[in-house]
Amino acid sequence: MNLKPFLILILLLSVSIHAQNADDKEFEILNKSKQWQLQFQDSGTKNWQTKWFLDGLQANIKNTKAGMLFHAGAKAGTDTDHAVLWTKKSFKGNLKIEYNFTRKDSATKWAIILYLQATGIGVAPYVEDISKWNPLREIPAMKTYFSNMKALHISYASFENDNNDSKKDYIRVRQYPVISGQNFNTTTEIPNPFFETGLFKTEENYTITVIKTSEKLYFKVIGKNTSKLFCWSLKNQPSLLEGRIGLRQMASRSALYKDFSVYTMKHDIHF
Repeated sequence: MNLKPFLILILLLSVSIHAQNADDKEFEILNKSKQWQLQFQDSGTKNWQTKWFLDGLQANIKNTKAGMLFHAGAKAGTDTDHAVLWTKKSFKGNLKIEYNFTRKDSATKWAIILYLQATGIGVAPYVEDISKWNPLREIPAMKTYFSNMKALHISYASFENDNNDSKKDYIRVRQYPVISGQNFNTTTEIPNPFFETGLFKTEENYTITVIKTSEKLYFKVIGKNTSKLFCWSLKNQPSLLEGRIGLRQMASRSALYKDFSVYTMKHDIHF
């Protein structure tokens, strides 16, 4: 009997478990750090326009006792019906974001995205302060963002555009902008994506915690009967030092957001 393949498999599993345990430990240290300072807080129950501004003319946003209900336009696959909600405030350095998320649609296509520390690329008219070119995003076509912004992109509760299976969701991280002449799908992605997560079921509440340092991105999701941590290395990516946070919903997607909080660090922590 050839034991070599079996031993290799055991070794790979052991390495994977060790890496996961290290990620869990690092996340907990960061999450519990006393260096975090609250910079932004929105329960979602009061007028959203006080702290946010909107890209997209077809979106509908309603503040309720349960939180902020955000509907993109109804026409799936239509640029005019995409929507992005941006914080008016910008955030510098290491970030920690916490919020409650409830998916309200039953779509099997299109993405929901969290943008981190977004700025313009700095070439007119796409200056660093994205609020200076809001009119250029009244139609929130994806290309406008990934070609003209510097940002991290976390897609979650998301599906491929030709998908019909409600179980085939994904979580994926990208960094903008796409390199001129290159392909968005192949050159913006940060390894590795996660598929069929079993998360983000319609009408179920999930608590999301995102921590971004200069070297790593953590995305933790806690649901009714589950807790999962996802991680990506940022070591080989261009640094993002400051910018706004955005909530993108592609056309036909809708969700409820509650108790959205953003923290920055007094002093950066490195591992």
